[in-house]
Amino acid sequence: MAMLIRLKKGIAWNELSKYLNLQPQLLIDCNRTKNVLVTDMIDANTQIHIPAYTFADLGNNEWIEILTSENHVHRDDKLLNTRKPYNSECLYADIDLLLEKFPFVKKEIIGYSVLGNPIIELTIGHGIKRVHMNGSFHANEWITTSIMMHWLHDYLNSLVKKEYFEGIDCYPLYLNTSISFVPMVNPDGVDLVRNGLPENTSLHDALLAMNDQSLDFSQWKANIRGIDLNNQYPANWEIEKERKIPKSPAPRDYPGDTPLSEPESIALAELLRKRQFNRILAFHTQGEEIYWGYLRKEPDEAERIVNEFEKLSGYKAVRDIDSHAGFRDWFVNEWRRPGFTIELGIGVNPLPFSQFEEIYQKSKGIFLAALYM
Repeated sequence: MAMLIRLKKGIAWNELSKYLNLQPQLLIDCNRTKNVLVTDMIDANTQIHIPAYTFADLGNNEWIEILTSENHVHRDDKLLNTRKPYNSECLYADIDLLLEKFPFVKKEIIGYSVLGNPIIELTIGHGIKRVHMNGSFHANEWITTSIMMHWLHDYLNSLVKKEYFEGIDCYPLYLNTSISFVPMVNPDGVDLVRNGLPENTSLHDALLAMNDQSLDFSQWKANIRGIDLNNQYPANWEIEKERKIPKSPAPRDYPGDTPLSEPESIALAELLRKRQFNRILAFHTQGEEIYWGYLRKEPDEAERIVNEFEKLSGYKAVRDIDSHAGFRDWFVNEWRRPGFTIELGIGVNPLPFSQFEEIYQKSKGIFLAALYM
């Protein structure tokens, strides 16, 4: 948990940040303080939230009084175990823990799934460059959530500890870039794959029928209604509707009866319209490829960025593929800005969790390059 302190004396934000060995803007953002300069004074008796400390780091003294009574995780420890498979329950619990430990991270519920599970966006950073990333559009690609949460954990830890992440100083990234992070677009589908068929849903019989009466849902890609969320976007949707083999809800590939018919796809579409991102990255599995073009509507900047991704990851950059109606397709088509679909790992979905470390090592450079390019 973050620590709460009370100031015994007035002090400027930048002086307090030096005393606490924290970056000044992180300290300001931990306290949701707006329109403040780092040189501005903080009044005596003000209560201040700071990231996780131990009392050994910070004791009561002439400057501060510690108001939080419980023991705290040391900043040098790993603060979250993100090396694990995620379902929605596990994700929500880790997000709550993350928000407690890193109060400068902001959370917003951008929508709800068919079954009412929140679709959560985390925002990190203070910059005008807006970068969106998402994972688990497809249910059996749940390992993307694990990879994304581990990137985020390492990035936040590096910020608080003033350490380099893969040779990169993260604080300038924090100041210049705002990250929009949606680690699980399809919580119902992920839970179906990870937990099995839910008993307490009116969709129970329909799910069994779509799955040929099998209780093995490990291959399921769609949302809980059998709609492929990454075939839902109005970028030549009619082409995919015509040529996709399923003509009704199915475990995979059915684009729906109309574009943007599902609450999950609507939530992401509304987020794009609202935030007007400079670039987006959608993480899928598998193939170790990066798709970056759409009908030659992508800007020249996209090629420069994807070349960096390719160099850092060893993944293959692919400009043209015969595919429409995807989230990235729509973004590039509508906004003419860089959009990337990154196919993490290689094998047969769902990828085994034993690939986690290899995927993470190859792809973490993509996460960072998306911020500094």
